[in-house]
Amino acid sequence: QVQLVESGGGLVQAGGSLTLSCAASGSTSSSYAMGWFRRAPGKEREFVAAIAGSGSSTSYADSVKGRFIIARDNAKNTVYLQMNSLKPEDTAVYYCAARRGYYRYYRDSYEYDNWGQGTQVTVSS
Repeated sequence: QVQLVESGGGLVQAGGSLTLSCAASGSTSSSYAMGWFRRAPGKEREFVAAIAGSGSSTSYADSVKGRFIIARDNAKNTVYLQMNSLKPEDTAVYYCAARRGYYRYYRDSYEYDNWGQGTQVTVSS
């Protein structure tokens, strides 16, 4: 098991940037593939970005491709989501998730068995 704590959310104007962090504890960081998901008001949770435990491969939802960057620092047991050119439709609670996976990433929420508590991101127009 791994414990996850997100931070970095807040209020930002459209076109601005935010960087979310997800600190992992309880196990070896590089053993775990990580993902970011979000849930907007009245909508289902959706995939945002994912990264393999090794950090060598990443994947993005089409809606954020070219604007968001997922990265990890295994020495710090932390995964980041850099969000640029933010839009009002990016407003949501953002969750990080983890599961064992050194060589590949995972895009489906059901494949993850460890979740953080979420951090709110609000983008004003």
